[in-house]
Amino acid sequence: QVQFVESGGGLVQTGGSLRLSCAASARIFTIDSIYWYRQAPGKQRELVALSTSGGRTNYVDSVKGRFTISRDNTKNTVYLQMNSLKPEDTAVYYCNIPSGVRADYWGQGTQVTVSS
Repeated sequence: QVQFVESGGGLVQTGGSLRLSCAASARIFTIDSIYWYRQAPGKQRELVALSTSGGRTNYVDSVKGRFTISRDNTKNTVYLQMNSLKPEDTAVYYCNIPSGVRADYWGQGTQVTVSS
């Protein structure tokens, strides 16, 4: 099971930006789908963005036009660029792959807090 280490979170004001990183323990260029999820306090974990090995990306409606998911296969790292942040983006952010989601296996995540 490939493991991920998320980083890059922090405290930012409304309208600010952050770039999250997700370092994988294995090569990612062969992984078809990689996801970014988030979980806000008292809420269920939510799929935010996905990236496929074929270059397709998709986003939950609430972040479209503000977030961008990307991969760097040479560094085995997946990124989530977050712009125009809002207080409702406050959550712990995780990356994962389909098998990890099915197994309910998650890393430690990275906390993003957006102040109003």
